[in-house]
Order: sequence, then structure tokens, then C-alpha cells
Amino acid sequence: MIDIQQIRDHSDEVILRLKVRNMDAGDLVNGLKEVDQSKRQLQKQLDDTLAEINALAKEIGVLFKTGKGAEAEPLKEKSAALKKQAKDLQEQLDEANAKFQELIVRLPNLPHPSVPAGKSDADNLVIQKTGKVIPAAPDALPHWDLAKKYDIIDFERGTKITGAGFPVYKGLGARLQRALITFFLDEALIAGYTEYQPPLLVNEDSAFGTGQLPDKDGQMYHVPSDNLYLIPTSEVPVTNLFRDTILQEDELPVKCTAYSVCFRREAGSYGKDVRGLNRLHQFDKVEIVQITRPENSYKALDEMVTHVSGVLKKLELPFRTTRLCGGDLGFAAALTYDMEVWSAAQGRWLEVSSVSNFESYQSNRLKLRYKTADGKNRLAHTLNGSALALPRIMAALLENNQSEEGILIPKALQAYTGFRYIQ
Repeated sequence: MIDIQQIRDHSDEVILRLKVRNMDAGDLVNGLKEVDQSKRQLQKQLDDTLAEINALAKEIGVLFKTGKGAEAEPLKEKSAALKKQAKDLQEQLDEANAKFQELIVRLPNLPHPSVPAGKSDADNLVIQKTGKVIPAAPDALPHWDLAKKYDIIDFERGTKITGAGFPVYKGLGARLQRALITFFLDEALIAGYTEYQPPLLVNEDSAFGTGQLPDKDGQMYHVPSDNLYLIPTSEVPVTNLFRDTILQEDELPVKCTAYSVCFRREAGSYGKDVRGLNRLHQFDKVEIVQITRPENSYKALDEMVTHVSGVLKKLELPFRTTRLCGGDLGFAAALTYDMEVWSAAQGRWLEVSSVSNFESYQSNRLKLRYKTADGKNRLAHTLNGSALALPRIMAALLENNQSEEGILIPKALQAYTGFRYIQ
């Protein structure tokens, strides 16, 4: 959530920066300023009225103690009128607060100055390519055909027991999936992250805290009877571990990692680009999360990008790093880097990781602060990244490593799988 002080002091800059997101926020920002001003005026009137009521109560008490009860009667009448006025002011203030909250949660985070202009992923800026992209052989198969050939992923039975987007991994496919999860977690632990195993469902406050609500309400699976949401990523429960928390400065940075199953409705996703493992409703992912001091958050972002890049290099996958444009930037993010692996048989790049700095946007919603050396409480900065999402990694491993002998497992994974080839 944007800090209201930023809107009070720099509303023109806020409007200008949100244009990078292709958002005309003028009316919303100006409306928010008006409601904020009204809210503050109502709060002052209420505070002044309550102070006057308290002063009258003391004066009335003194009069009664000194036997001057008759002189207290007019003051009692005045106090009763003020109490009614205070009640009316409180109701108006409650309405203003509700309107303020309704408006401010509609504003996305402000893009970092380095975010390029653009409307879609086609406008993202490629900043680095790593590894050699080798054209696929003429007879190369896409991963969905390889999965069937080697009997390692069953899309049809997943559709039968649940629906499209819920594959069943079996045999060496299940073992490869498990190996990837363990490998990714081990890499995070080596990098200094603490492992967590969070719940797979969260409450409304948690989904609001990290920015999924109200922005992505329709993209999450909801359990109405308990008002709980299936997590779209373990970023949500892990970051919410620190909701309503004041950390000590020497506790920062906090570095967390977690494996979880993730659930996304992906409403409106159709066509060839979602075939096979390209886009699923249920998938596995290892997440990394950091909480830092504001002045250190972009250094932490670079560190996280380097970590993900290192894992992809160990998997021997060609990949590229892109900086997302304003039109493709997530609602809560200030700056995001995507890592995309080359899918040989499909002849295109597949996103496997997003690493984002949210600055204080999430922490303002979460009331996540830290105490400085001089005793002041400041909002921390939060960051998260996929390290990594498994489906498209699996797809790229299958497609890029197919040969006459079978699917060759990268050396870094062989100690985890216990086999060198899928045959």
C-alpha cells in the first residue's frame, strides 16, 4: 500500500510514475487526497470534542464534590449534547475511513525509475542472455509428447480425477520432480536462507497483506465456508509470518525459503501456450523471501537474481533475464526481473522465475516494521522470488536434453535423482 504521506506531499509525482503502468490515476489520487483531508478534519473535530467532554466531566465532578450540584446541571446538558455530536462525528469518521481504504487499495505500487515503459510482456527489456541456444533437431518432441513416450507424466488421468491443469507425475517423472524440489531447497540453504514449511491455505488478512486481495481475488481458489484461500505461492504465508511484527535492526536481513504446492485458477487462459506444463492450476515451487532495511533492498534484489541465475546455470539450461515493463509489472511490485529458459522443441522462452522488490508496499499493509538504533520504527522492505517454479523447468529439461539414449539428467541433479537418464 502506498504511504499516504507520499500522496499528500508528492501527488503529481505519484500520478506521473503510475503512467508507466499505463494507468491514469489522476482522479483516484485526487479523490484520495480529498477523503484524506476530510478524514483528518473529522478526526481533529472528534478529538477536540472528546477533550471538551473530558474537561466538562472533571468540572462537573468538582461541582458535585463541593456541594454545587445545581450549577452542574447546565454543564451536564452541554456534555450530553457534545456526546451526541461525538457519536455523529465518529460515524462520519468511520465512513471516511472506509472510503479511504476502498480507494487506497486500488492504487498499485509505484514503479522503480528503471522500469521501462510498455504495455505487455512483448515490451519487457532483455538485459542478459546466458548459455547457448541450440536449435532443436527436426524430430525433437515437445515435453507433452516426451512425457507420454517415457510414461512419466499423465495429463489425461489428471484431467479425469480433477480437471485440466492438474497433471499426475509418475515413476521417474515423480522422482525427478522430488529431486528438483530438494535441489532447489538445498541451494537456498547454502545461500543462507532458513527453510519453512507453511500452510497451504491462508486467511483474508494474509492475502490482503501481500497484495493478492483485492487485486487477484478471481485468480485464487477460495473456500467460502471457512473464508480461506489456497495459496498462489508460498510468498503469501511466509511473508505473513512477520505481519504485525517489529523486528530489531540487527535481525535484518531476514531470509526465508519454502517449498509448497501452489494453486492458481488462471481464469481466461487458453490456447497452445498453455499446453502441457506451460500453465497449470496446481504446481510445485520453491520460493525465497527477504526482509531488509530500505537502503539495502536493491542490493538484496541483485543478490536474489544472482542466486536464481546460479541455479539455472547448474541445470545447464540456456536462459535470459528480463526487466518487466510497466504494463507487465505485478500490482504490488516496484521492480521485477524474470528469468526465462529456452524451450527447444517449442522454440520459445518460458518464464520460470520472477524476482521482485516490493519496497514498503507490502510491509505497509502488513504493518511490518523494524526498530532502528535510535529507537524509531520504520517500514521494512520485502522481496520475493521463485527459486524455482518446477513445471517449465521440467518442460525445458525434457525438451533440451532429449537424445537417442533418452533424457539426460544434468550432472548437478544426478546425485538427487539416482539416475542419469530417463529411458
